[in-house]
Amino acid sequence: MLWRATHMATKVELTISCDNLMDMDIFSKSDPLCALYLNTSGSHWYEYGRTEMILNCLNPRFAKKFVIDYYFEMVQKLKFCVYDIDNNTYDLSDDDFLGELECTLGQIVSSKQMTRSLLLKDKRPAGHGTITICAEEITDTRVAEFEVCARRLDRKYLWWSDPFLEFYKQTETGWQLAHRTEVVYNNLNPTWRPFRVSLRSLCGGDVEKPIKVDCYDHHISGSHDLIGSFKTTLAEMQMGTHISQAEFECINPKKLKKKNYKNSGVLCIRHCQVVKEYTFLDYIMGGCQINFTALTGTRALPSPCHYINPEGYNEYLTAIWAVGNVIQDYDSNKMFPVFGFGAQIPPSWQVSHEFPINFNPTNPFCAGIEGVVQAYQQCLPQVKLWGPTNFSPIINHVACFASQALHQYTASQYYVLLIITDGVITDMDQTRAAIVQASRLPMSIIIVGVGRADFSAMEFLDSDDKLLSSHTGEVAARDIVQFVPFRDFQCTQAPVVALAQSVLAELPDQVSSFFNSYKLKPPNILSVSEPS
Repeated sequence: MLWRATHMATKVELTISCDNLMDMDIFSKSDPLCALYLNTSGSHWYEYGRTEMILNCLNPRFAKKFVIDYYFEMVQKLKFCVYDIDNNTYDLSDDDFLGELECTLGQIVSSKQMTRSLLLKDKRPAGHGTITICAEEITDTRVAEFEVCARRLDRKYLWWSDPFLEFYKQTETGWQLAHRTEVVYNNLNPTWRPFRVSLRSLCGGDVEKPIKVDCYDHHISGSHDLIGSFKTTLAEMQMGTHISQAEFECINPKKLKKKNYKNSGVLCIRHCQVVKEYTFLDYIMGGCQINFTALTGTRALPSPCHYINPEGYNEYLTAIWAVGNVIQDYDSNKMFPVFGFGAQIPPSWQVSHEFPINFNPTNPFCAGIEGVVQAYQQCLPQVKLWGPTNFSPIINHVACFASQALHQYTASQYYVLLIITDGVITDMDQTRAAIVQASRLPMSIIIVGVGRADFSAMEFLDSDDKLLSSHTGEVAARDIVQFVPFRDFQCTQAPVVALAQSVLAELPDQVSSFFNSYKLKPPNILSVSEPS
């Protein structure tokens, strides 16, 4: 099971960097991204996660980390695949392949820092490209919360700069990237979004250990200009109070010889606080319930995906079974509301985008995943599949329950909406707005695309590289959507297991990060050990 808890497991954080990647673009450099795949069932690999994509860079230092459960007694096969991202689609097969490394987690852990050559699919060297993986055991779950701004930064264009920050931890082998902020465009007095960095990544848990902060002017070419930098410690950054903030001069070494040079701007730490952070298992073991809602729908035309084979299954049921069978272990009553959309329903035969598949509006719940499967099989012959495909009604429906749970100011309830569809979205603006609002609630959305349709709209909603925004410009508070096309798993030996592992990989972090951001402790704090 994806979230198995055992006293023999150790959590390990992996930091990825690459050097000398192949340049696949003609007029610019490659735009690399690293995807991590795990192997748990013989020959099949499933995607565990992806780093951010870095524009125009052949020597990327990825800020996003991978956290994996390490089991000493198991051979855990990993594969790191590096791609040059050429489009906005979810499918990485459309992008240029820059090389891969296949190894075991044990090899990485035993090396602590491992550098290997990247290989092409035919095992030839991928140019001179290398990948470096640093492993660090997670024993300290504290994080530092930051609110940072700057004033009077140097202008790098005629009148402005596009500043961003990078925070580095000092290691035995040099400075290691711990966090990269977003870019604030056209601003010499920027304020960055609040962010959190684990003390493990930032300073190894030692508040007196040196930290380097670089302020850059962003260039789309990837050759960012250094505005200035400074070295400090977490203890010094915490010196600010509610009356006076901690301030640091950004110094550009190239300008030190200039007469009357003072600095290239001042970085202001408005807020820096070390807080305890709870894990997903802390919340689950402390009494948090995962509430599962399923939604199945179709396009305007009947789809072969709804055809139920002689064994009684189709792609919709396979997806429901794969995801629901895992999630139901975390729901105490195992009663799941299930809705359909995109169908004419009896007796009026009006098109509905939110009807209970058991046709009982006052009690849309099904008993366990077996009950969901049975209700779907009984419902399908009684409705006429119809379009359009609207997601916003059910997202807003589940968001109402999540909002009520949030207003209780406890971490007792988290909601997961599973949407299974073989069609495009016809209410995209409303759906984007609904997701942006839901991002501020204890709620996640999993979309499984079935069939051979164009799923570019779903890939857009799964905003891994940048936060989703509504059509009015409002930005989501966090990424809550995970999209996976079912067709990627049909050829595997164990499609149900592989699908569940892939779509649920992000959920534990979404749960824990949400409750931690609201400073909500596990309901039964005595059931979990307090982080130190």
